[in-house]
Amino acid sequence: MSFKTLSLAPEILKAVQDSGYKEPTAIQKKSIPHILKKEHVLATAQTGTGKTAAFVLPILSHLTTTKRMVKGPRVLIITPTRELANQVTDSIKIYSRYLKIFSVTITGGMSYQLQNKFLSKPVDILIATPGRLLDLHKQRKVKFNDTEIMVLDEADKMLDMGFVPDIRKIYNATTKKQQMLMFSA
Repeated sequence: MSFKTLSLAPEILKAVQDSGYKEPTAIQKKSIPHILKKEHVLATAQTGTGKTAAFVLPILSHLTTTKRMVKGPRVLIITPTRELANQVTDSIKIYSRYLKIFSVTITGGMSYQLQNKFLSKPVDILIATPGRLLDLHKQRKVKFNDTEIMVLDEADKMLDMGFVPDIRKIYNATTKKQQMLMFSA
């Protein structure tokens, strides 16, 4: 099976090819078709098996097939740590290099002023840690009314780190109509 058989947008296939990847990993083969069909997904795989690309590639493909009609965020990716948020952001930059996608990363330890500036524009993808995301939501800087896809990356770690109350508050602030994706090691 090649990436071409997964029905991803041509711009994404080009970025994948530029990155040197020839075939999808097992987690990508199993997850991508379901994500493209807008199904909820709960997936586990070991570290280093391509989990991030397993959700980033179909999300980017979805964003190429639908127009931004809202301020956003259209996609919400929640990670337990700043480091993981930055890794996800790097993957999005690599795979969206031929797309007009605006992504924003908000985590603790970053300037509120800078994050507020980024959030004043229409956002396609918002990558965030739970605490900072909830802070900005309480300040009415982020709304989840337009969220089409919500991803919990390293969901097991978020549970272990005690983020369940924050995740529950964030989820309850959404329309609950979004596609849910949960990935863990």
